[in-house]
Amino acid sequence: MTTTVHDLPGVGENLQDHLEVYLQYACKQPVSLYPALQWWNQPMIGANWLFLGKGIGASNQFEAGGFIRSSADFEWPNIQYHFLPVAINYNGSNAVKEHGFQAHMGSMRSPSRGRIQVKSKDPRQHPSILFNYMASEQDWREFRDGIRITREIMAQAALDPYRGREISPGKDVQSDAELDAFIREHAETAYHPSCSCKMGEDDMAVVDGQGRVHGVEGLRVVDASIMPLIVTGNLNAPTIMMAEKIADKIRGRAPLPRSTAPYFVAGNAAARGTAQRSA
Repeated sequence: MTTTVHDLPGVGENLQDHLEVYLQYACKQPVSLYPALQWWNQPMIGANWLFLGKGIGASNQFEAGGFIRSSADFEWPNIQYHFLPVAINYNGSNAVKEHGFQAHMGSMRSPSRGRIQVKSKDPRQHPSILFNYMASEQDWREFRDGIRITREIMAQAALDPYRGREISPGKDVQSDAELDAFIREHAETAYHPSCSCKMGEDDMAVVDGQGRVHGVEGLRVVDASIMPLIVTGNLNAPTIMMAEKIADKIRGRAPLPRSTAPYFVAGNAAARGTAQRSA
């Protein structure tokens, strides 16, 4: 028989993630990582990394990226890019059988919200997870705009010596309906699940500013799940930062001073942002 120790309705709610698609292109010059995918080249790559810490095995290859705003509706960049010098699925499958490259493109602050629920007291049983991706019209608009902007970037003259045909989605995929079908079929998680035990003081908050679970003594949560909103970027560094801040609290150490570093807010969105914050 299960006994409820403390009922917190926010546990498992507010689940967020980053979703993305990638646009793949053939490369006209033999400068991609395609040869590294051939098994006969991999022993030397592995040995170079293992014994010397050098070579292409010493990198995850996501060494180029960026952030943009897809429209003036956003105060901060709402689209993130990663560039990969090979055309392949995120999990290493379905590599294109030729030299190629791709841009990973995804929205940063989707309004869609999912949930995660335990189905059994047995920890070996999988939970029920619903990410509820693309539940908002904003999601669809951001992805359509992002794909079209990516194509503009790839069409720049600097890439003329390298850019071959568009492999995916393909040049014939142009209308909103065609783009939506591509997104529905090919969008993938960026592996950033978060926010399901959010920090705060409202009725749906699970932990306070020190990671302490509301209403339960001696229990803290210190991971990406305590973010109230998913961050505009990758989760690794912010999660480490939160853990270090909470560790300082636990150990009674004085926190570092608040940063005064400037951050980007679009000039044509500043007035609206001020009004929103005042409200």
